[in-house]
Amino acid sequence: MPSRVVLVTGVGGELGGRLLARLGTNPEFERVLGVDTTPPPQQVQRRLGRAEFVRADIRNPLIAKILADAHVDTVVHAATMCHPAAPVRRGALKEVNVIGTMRLLAACQRSASVRKLVVKSTAAVYGAGARSPAVCTEDSELIPASSTGYAKDAIEMEGYVRGVARRRPDLTVTTLRFAHVVGPEVDTVLARYFALPVVPTVLGYDARLQLLHPADALAVLERATLGDRPGVFNVAADGVLTLAQAVRRAGRVELPVPRSLIPSVAKVLRGARVVDFSADQVRLLNYGRVVDTTRLKEVFGFRPRWTTAAAFDDYVRGRGLRPVVDGARLAAVAGRMLTAAATGQAR
Repeated sequence: MPSRVVLVTGVGGELGGRLLARLGTNPEFERVLGVDTTPPPQQVQRRLGRAEFVRADIRNPLIAKILADAHVDTVVHAATMCHPAAPVRRGALKEVNVIGTMRLLAACQRSASVRKLVVKSTAAVYGAGARSPAVCTEDSELIPASSTGYAKDAIEMEGYVRGVARRRPDLTVTTLRFAHVVGPEVDTVLARYFALPVVPTVLGYDARLQLLHPADALAVLERATLGDRPGVFNVAADGVLTLAQAVRRAGRVELPVPRSLIPSVAKVLRGARVVDFSADQVRLLNYGRVVDTTRLKEVFGFRPRWTTAAAFDDYVRGRGLRPVVDGARLAAVAGRMLTAAATGQAR
């Protein structure tokens, strides 16, 4: 059954806002609502078409009233954030990811009109470690990289989604596990990481990275909204880049750091509010992560247009990254980073 009235959460973010604008210009929908505590970016607001923005917090029970009053039949939950670019308060983010999801799903479960649920999750639910599969499928065990990180929130959130699906078997539920989204206009932890003039890496490791272009992420969310495609799907581009290859393509200088110093380097970068190096991210840089997308292509019916390498190159061009050539300055920056890390570890 085609969707008629759609509600999108997280429209204050880049991906959620672009999805709201895309759906707002689609004549197949009678009404498109976007909810968030902050409005979409200005460039998105100019392209909303018939879409409407409603300032609301999904943690508030008011979300159930919005669903009922608008007779929403399709909910796209794009508010989850598992890879914040800048350091943020862990408690506040957990409230949105876990408590917000729980309240939204409870409202969907009680709604008489909602019949479809699309959830944006993350491939980080598979974790990253020495014993992780070389390629993770949708049936692989979900093991967060840390017991308190954002990936653990995503696993908890997916548990709530499965619970709703059991209690409401009439709901069409689609869960999309996105790889890291990297593009010219998307502010993510990896986008900031590869923009550093000197990129710290783990000495002796060269992790495999699999990325996703924002255009493909948007297309997958739109297709899941337009049609009924139940199930869990890994969403990632074809191909991989090693960490060293990515650093070279970005024109950066690699700084191999002993593994024991990585937490201290991460603390320095977090303290300078440059990039949020969570435990999940540190383990990703150690071991990498690759997912299988066979189900996405054969069951969901979508083949990403951008490869991992092409998506990364588009990010480099769009950000205007130029090769770093000032060797003396780089040596000074590298020396300060290692000194600060060693001092922090000593304490």
